[in-house]
Amino acid sequence: MNTGLKITTFAAALAATFGTAYGVGQGVGPVVADDPPKHEDAHARPSSPSAEGDGHAGHGAPPAGGLQISEDGYTLDLKTPSVTAGQRADLRFTVRDSGGRAVTAYQREHDKELHLIVASRDLTTYRHLHPTRAADGTWSTPVDLPRAGGYRVFADFTPAKKDAKNLTLGADLAASGPYRPQELPAPSTTAGTNGYEVELAGALRPGRASDLRLKVSRDGKPVTDLQPYLGAYGHLVALRSGDLAYLHVHPNGEPGDGKTRPGPDISFTATAPSAGSYRLFLDFRHDGEVHTAAFTVRAGGAPAGGPATPEGHTDDGHGH
Repeated sequence: MNTGLKITTFAAALAATFGTAYGVGQGVGPVVADDPPKHEDAHARPSSPSAEGDGHAGHGAPPAGGLQISEDGYTLDLKTPSVTAGQRADLRFTVRDSGGRAVTAYQREHDKELHLIVASRDLTTYRHLHPTRAADGTWSTPVDLPRAGGYRVFADFTPAKKDAKNLTLGADLAASGPYRPQELPAPSTTAGTNGYEVELAGALRPGRASDLRLKVSRDGKPVTDLQPYLGAYGHLVALRSGDLAYLHVHPNGEPGDGKTRPGPDISFTATAPSAGSYRLFLDFRHDGEVHTAAFTVRAGGAPAGGPATPEGHTDDGHGH
């Protein structure tokens, strides 16, 4: 995975597919897995504007495209398009090349051949998973999604091919069961997870590179002995509310470079594709355990770092 910013977008077709199944935005209703969503190849689609932004990326914004089911001749074949909420299931998928053959060779990036993100459409459930690959190219990982509704699966990888670029392909996943819409948690500069508190400073800006600084503490004391996780002291994923435009950023510096300290601060440089609300998910490791802190921020809004505001609960189990 490149250390710079990688931004990808896709067309949000799930609401139309499932609107009658579970009444999006209209309260409680059943979600059924009998008719899973049809994957759409968004390669020819323009990027969707943010549901809360003005739909116009700022000057210098990263190019649209990339978060789609097919790109550069590679396709994400999700073999498990539906699961049952609250029940452990085996999520299986294959990456296929332009000839339909399963890809069996990948470049290792940050200790893994492929990184898998699963996030709910309302951004209240998040999983960062590392599936295993069989010899035939089929990837699998156990997953347990707590709530019914629509989810997006992101596969982040680089094929083991000369001059191949890093790709993030996405597909829709349905979790059946009684559906209750969740609101996006309010913007916040602090997040708690498993006894840790993480403070966010800086602003996510549309079309402009900016610094985000996250400080990790426990019991009111700064954590200065963070442990390397996938080759870094922290990993940050950002998803745009509305269409789940995807950003994956790695921190400035790395363990062993002689200048990057193991906490309490982790810094990132990021560029938002447009104005709007985003959900940030920070993975970090301490005392042998991986933890995930989640924030809601608004790109184009005031910089973070003012008075802390409490944040709503997020099911941010990482499943590492």
